[in-house]
Amino acid sequence: MNNYEKETKHAVNSSEGNIKGRSSQNKKDALSFALEFFIKVGVTALVVCVLLFFVVGVYSNHSNSSYPMLKDGDLCFTFKLGKVHSGEEIAYKQDDKIHFGRIVAVGGDTVDIKDGTVNVNGYGVFENTVYPTTTEGATVTFPYNVPEGTVFVLNDYRDDIQDSRVYGSIPMKQTRGKIVLVLRRRGI
Repeated sequence: MNNYEKETKHAVNSSEGNIKGRSSQNKKDALSFALEFFIKVGVTALVVCVLLFFVVGVYSNHSNSSYPMLKDGDLCFTFKLGKVHSGEEIAYKQDDKIHFGRIVAVGGDTVDIKDGTVNVNGYGVFENTVYPTTTEGATVTFPYNVPEGTVFVLNDYRDDIQDSRVYGSIPMKQTRGKIVLVLRRRGI
């Protein structure tokens, strides 16, 4: 056997040894697979819980108070971290229930409802869908000054008066974020 054959044989033997060594290192038993799987599932569940608690909200609409934007049965996703502005549809908690409504005024604004129209700071509110707005049944008096740190919310379907006309201004801590996604589950 010449030197070349010896070196080739040695290289083949050492690579076979490396392959055998690696295959025994790569083999995992069922316990390590299960442990790795449950760690991944646990981390994923923790991330989802943190997102649902601090970043997004998922709510089901059970009324037509925000019709036509939201219909009964819609699944609504909210973004909790962003600042809310006038004209945005939000979810808020009142009387231990989740309600949906549109912000028409923020802290420092003056809201007045006359002759079926809404005025904020003396100007009419621009709306895509306009329903006549009534003060009949309202518990607040108009013109109404919105306190700082609160928002004045009206339902899109204005005949449903269960909004800021009855509750007054909604504190920011009761808001659950602005609606960013709606999934229709009925009436498609």
